[in-house]
Amino acid sequence: MLRVPVGGQRLDILEWLRDPAAHFPPERHGSLVDGVDAVDAATVATKLGVSHAVARTHLDLLVGVGLLRARKVGRRTLYRRDEYRIAEVRSLFEKGW
Repeated sequence: MLRVPVGGQRLDILEWLRDPAAHFPPERHGSLVDGVDAVDAATVATKLGVSHAVARTHLDLLVGVGLLRARKVGRRTLYRRDEYRIAEVRSLFEKGW
């Protein structure tokens, strides 16, 4: 299971969502999810240079393992990092698993 979430594009997504304003144009970020800047799958797809379906697959996997949170806002699903969960995972690895 640990190998699945690790991948260049997924790591890029996690890094970009650390600071969406620095990585996405202003009109493509700025939606708040629980008070945190979030982006939709189309925005991530454009940045990655992949189809919407591929971006959605990456995002859904990251949500599934708990590294991202998703919230439906109207017709869009917005994604943001789950900093608490990321810190938990980081702590596990720092302790030697």
